[in-house]
Amino acid sequence: MKKVGLFFGTFNPIHIGHLVIANHLVEFSDLDEVWFVITPQSPFKTKQSLLDDHHRYQMVNEAIQDYPKLKPSTIEFDLPQPNYTVDTLVHLEEKYGKDHHFSLIMGEDNLKSFHKWKNYEAILELHDIYVYPRVSHGEVEHRFKDNPKIIKVDAPIMEISSTFIRNAHHDGKNIRPLLPYAVWKYMDEMNFYR
Repeated sequence: MKKVGLFFGTFNPIHIGHLVIANHLVEFSDLDEVWFVITPQSPFKTKQSLLDDHHRYQMVNEAIQDYPKLKPSTIEFDLPQPNYTVDTLVHLEEKYGKDHHFSLIMGEDNLKSFHKWKNYEAILELHDIYVYPRVSHGEVEHRFKDNPKIIKVDAPIMEISSTFIRNAHHDGKNIRPLLPYAVWKYMDEMNFYR
């Protein structure tokens, strides 16, 4: 049974913070693989700054070429919108459940609002949640504090955001150190976020 951590995000663009956390999880926890689940462009929210699904998939793919334990996933591209994590998990179980056990990966900031997620009890019943530290305000709900299904991972704190990268790039700043080289190259050639 392969233990797979699911790292959800728009990855617009994927940056070294994402890679550091994903790699830390496959190297220093019991996860065998981390899948980057790329959230599709919602038909209800057309954000100008969100690149097409295939471009974001391509950047994730480029970023993880040298990391065999990291994989890109387009599973949500074909699901009806708006889509909820609980539905994605059901879909993944149907498709791969025989030989994969899926867990969620989330930042501590997301754990603070986890009780607002659709069917969060069902998610927690069937899946572990690996939580990495984030600088954030507010408290984690008491019910999540000593839950055996919630595994705190002592990953490096990465305070890099895709929004910051897009804005700085748009303003002509050099943000190359924040991106895997292949992602920077793709972004530059395609003239994204200018």
